[in-house]
Amino acid sequence: MSKKPVSKNSVNAIEMLPGIYRKTLVYNNNMMLCYFSLDKNSYVPLHSHKEHQIGYVITGKLQFETEKGNFVVGAGDSYVFESNEKHGATILENSEVIDVFSPSRDDYK
Repeated sequence: MSKKPVSKNSVNAIEMLPGIYRKTLVYNNNMMLCYFSLDKNSYVPLHSHKEHQIGYVITGKLQFETEKGNFVVGAGDSYVFESNEKHGATILENSEVIDVFSPSRDDYK
C-alpha cells in the first residue's frame, strides 16, 4: 500500500451487499481503515471474522445484532467487535461509518 494520503473520493466503492458500499482506504499488514456508506433498510447478516473490528458512526443510525444482545449506535458513537464475535446490522437511517480491522482483511484488499 502507498504511504501517500488517500482521499475517500479517489477510491471506487464496492457494493458488498444490497445497499452496503465499502471503500478500502489505507492498510498495512497490521490494520486496515475502511469507509462504509449504508442505505436505510439495508442489512448485514450475522457473521464473524478473525479480525478485530472497531468502528465510528459519522452519520446515521444502525442496530447491531450480536449473540450477547442488540444495541443501537448513532452519529458520534463507536463500537468494538472482538475476533470471531458474531455480529450483524440493520441500517435504520442512511449512514456513514468508519471501521478499522486488525490485522488487515485480505478479502478487503
